[in-house]
Amino acid sequence: MGELASTVSTQAACRALGVSRATVYRRRRLGPPRAPRPPPLRALAEPERHAILAALHHPRFIDLAPAEIYATLLDEGRYLGSLRTMYRVLAASQEVRERRNQLRHVSPKPELLATRPNEMWSWDITKLLGPAKWTYYYLYGILDIFSRYAVGWMLAHQESAALAERLIAATCAKQAILPTQLTIHADRGSSMTARWQLDQLREGDTVRVIETLPHRSNRTTWRRHSRSRGMR
Repeated sequence: MGELASTVSTQAACRALGVSRATVYRRRRLGPPRAPRPPPLRALAEPERHAILAALHHPRFIDLAPAEIYATLLDEGRYLGSLRTMYRVLAASQEVRERRNQLRHVSPKPELLATRPNEMWSWDITKLLGPAKWTYYYLYGILDIFSRYAVGWMLAHQESAALAERLIAATCAKQAILPTQLTIHADRGSSMTARWQLDQLREGDTVRVIETLPHRSNRTTWRRHSRSRGMR
């Protein structure tokens, strides 16, 4: 770059080599690389570090914190380093961590699996803008998770659990759903959590209604499985 820039301008040299001019100017301002920083004059030597670790590892200090060890050594007339130095030496040896054996309770991630059509549906209600101001329509949709086919839908003027029950019952009859064959998933909307509206479906063992668990995201994981296409 230096030889070419001495013959032509820096702009032409950067254009020919495909280099940004800002990079060239920045490197010129930086100058030669800096020399490595020398260690501080008051830094601990290796024998001093080993002496601090040996004191911290002594059997009589096995159940004591560094602050207690530091105070005990001062009472005995020994000063190996400051309290912060002790923690720094322990951190360099990767010996500073949570000393309590705490258990981590990880809840299993909810997941639904569909292996064939009409085994699992997911339904929701979408608010659509009407032709006039402050007018809305409510689109009820039921989607088969395995085939991605909209097995049932309805357009209404309001959001109602009774309308949702009517749509689900009509769609089950249209698709000839057998008892205990179908599982329906929904989020925790007001119409979805109105359990008393879906008692007829539950009592008749027609479908199994599953709602997203509380204190979790509304988007419960679900996947489909197809042997012929190898799709998940």
